[in-house]
Amino acid sequence: MKRTLLSSIFFCTFAGIFSNVALAQSAQAQVVQDSRIPELLKLKSQMTVNDELADRYKIQLFYGQITEANKVQDEYKSKYKQWEPKIVYESPNYKVWVGNFRNRLEADRALLKIKENFPSAFVMKPER
Repeated sequence: MKRTLLSSIFFCTFAGIFSNVALAQSAQAQVVQDSRIPELLKLKSQMTVNDELADRYKIQLFYGQITEANKVQDEYKSKYKQWEPKIVYESPNYKVWVGNFRNRLEADRALLKIKENFPSAFVMKPER
């Protein structure tokens, strides 16, 4: 009885080990992609760097004449280094925008810091 039980256990263990080896499969996959995909990814990266993606939040510091816009931008640069300011022309006035935030939460957090020196600043999402 013991011998048959031991034989059965040995046989099951032996069969289990070698059945995994016998059933193992190897596969290869070949990915075929459009040749324009790397070019599109490069273009998207450039648009992100150049701030051309409109689905981002910004903080507006100023709206008015160019001389004042330049002063506000210079004052901002002297106090903050984290977010890059940008002067945007919208006829007949100039706007000073800051940042390129992915979501409203990021923009609101930055606004709390910026409002210490620019109390009229607000978060906006430009339409292009």
